[in-house]
Amino acid sequence: MPNKLAVAGPDSKFKQPDAKPAGFWAGYWHGMISPITFVIGLFKSGVRIYETHNNGKWYDLGFLMGASATFSGGIRANVGKSHKDKPPAQEGGEVEED
Repeated sequence: MPNKLAVAGPDSKFKQPDAKPAGFWAGYWHGMISPITFVIGLFKSGVRIYETHNNGKWYDLGFLMGASATFSGGIRANVGKSHKDKPPAQEGGEVEED
């Protein structure tokens, strides 16, 4: 029986008889959930982070995009926040009017 969350590995829906190989969107999903499936895969033998029964380059592209979205999200949020929280620079002295 295939797993319900469409994770990669021996128990995936893509390993069922007559199943189509995993494509771009499956790769994107697997990339996004890769940190979670890595931890689960340490304890459950039927779960992996990467589906071997895939359609090739499109799956790989989706996987990389999904993993990039997952791993870069926290970095962008922190960088943007640090710039917005700083008060504007003020120069010492009085402003002269012409």
